[in-house]
Amino acid sequence: MLPSRAAIVATAGESIARGSKSFGAASKLFDRKTRERAWLLYAWCRACDDLADGQDHGHGMTAVEDADARLAVMREKTQAALDGHWVGDPAFDALRIVVTETGIPHRFVWDVIEGFALDAADWHPRSENDLYRYCYHVAGAVGCMMAVVMGVKPDDEAVLDRACDLGLAFQLSNIARDIEEDDRAGRCYLPDEWLVEVDMPPGQHMKPPFRQRLAMLARRLATHAGEYEESARAGTPALGFRSAWAVLAAAGIYGDIARKVAERGEHAWDHRVKTSAFEKIGWIARSFVQAARRKSLYPPVSRNGLWNRPR
Repeated sequence: MLPSRAAIVATAGESIARGSKSFGAASKLFDRKTRERAWLLYAWCRACDDLADGQDHGHGMTAVEDADARLAVMREKTQAALDGHWVGDPAFDALRIVVTETGIPHRFVWDVIEGFALDAADWHPRSENDLYRYCYHVAGAVGCMMAVVMGVKPDDEAVLDRACDLGLAFQLSNIARDIEEDDRAGRCYLPDEWLVEVDMPPGQHMKPPFRQRLAMLARRLATHAGEYEESARAGTPALGFRSAWAVLAAAGIYGDIARKVAERGEHAWDHRVKTSAFEKIGWIARSFVQAARRKSLYPPVSRNGLWNRPR
């Protein structure tokens, strides 16, 4: 007998609880239907990320030797899910369910897969625009998918731009926090033009003589993350109260990661940066007020995001 929707949702809930305490805390602010769908989408994203990076729920990233084979498995299972087939893998069946229920455009799903393809090809950004392109594929497109989960129409480009901005903010925070972890896996997401600017040889950024310059680049990442975070808030008036509450809480909780990296400077990578339970509760309380006042605090804008999202 095939697992029920409830069983797949329960497995997805366990995945977000293990993989991201920040997103897990924010997801509890959604209404039940949206929360379950957010968990289903997270489960697929988490499974793809773990498969690509040889990790378990975001922990223990390692350099993999069969990246192309892993990418092929990812694509095959994703295609089966989008075709409406039973996959037999809870994370990919979670994608099948959430796409069917919400009408998430398939192009966003494939945009995310292309982010994993970049990593499989040992890609690294040469320019700042390359960096944003990568961030779109691995996080901005997920933001667009989450917007649809929250009821945003797939053709509402202005709100999707705001959702994309939030995804970019999250990924820039991740990159700043995980510079040392990525280096151990043979990856670097600092653009070549940034490294040249501060006279830092490629592959040497974690060496002690360059730590001060690395801290400066991490602060730059944190600054850009903050700009995208603020831009994303302008999309919340288009959401229902509980969805806006969850988005604003996630923005604040995750934004603190980038802010802490900037504050710690050269010591940002001595220990993994986290937000405490107390800090999460603080953001949940503050974002309740922000959500209630969102239409006056964050007037919607019609312009594109800070970075032009692929159409």
